[in-house]
Amino acid sequence: MADILTEPKPTIKKEDYFSLSFVLSRVLNSGVIMSIEKNDHELKGLEKSIAKLTKTKYVSLFNSYTGAIHGALWGQDIGYGSSARLNHPSEQERKFVQWLGVHIVTEPDVESAYQSIAINWDNLGQLEQIVATVSGKAPVLVLDLTGLGFGPVAAIAANEERIWKKAERLKIFGAFDLQTMWTQEESEPELQPAVQFNYRLSPLVAACAKIALLRRNSAS
Repeated sequence: MADILTEPKPTIKKEDYFSLSFVLSRVLNSGVIMSIEKNDHELKGLEKSIAKLTKTKYVSLFNSYTGAIHGALWGQDIGYGSSARLNHPSEQERKFVQWLGVHIVTEPDVESAYQSIAINWDNLGQLEQIVATVSGKAPVLVLDLTGLGFGPVAAIAANEERIWKKAERLKIFGAFDLQTMWTQEESEPELQPAVQFNYRLSPLVAACAKIALLRRNSAS
């Protein structure tokens, strides 16, 4: 029997449309989509929104959930040959961490390397309560906002500056690379990893995610 074609389930539910026209016009008319220097304003806006939500001092953005995991681990000096305990990791998560050369342990007395939250339209209005349930249980909080449907986007939030610095150093065109570009001066080269990755978040995606967070308690 031939397979019956069904209409694909939309990523964003119709009842959750708060004002996509507002989001797109705000970003597309801002004139700051292409310039790396100006786009940093959009990224910083999302960072500030996440810092306020999580009550943390430092936030680093990534263009994938696995990138954020990498930043969370590297920021704590957890790399090849190290061990880490994960909190109910998915199969993808487990395979990625093992690919990084990190040994996963299960001892309950070992602190989790990070706590994670998957953000989508179903839990967007309860983020404060969700964050409160995991706050303080690990040095780093990983937020996956890909479920909002704007594109791959994730972030890490922490209170230790060194975690943020090392995570940013992991990214090509992260905060330190941009600073070097404009000043032609290297900053804290001892934190530079052996290799960097294309983990920089799209400013367009960042702007859409930021507006979704800011308007999460508004009526649809």
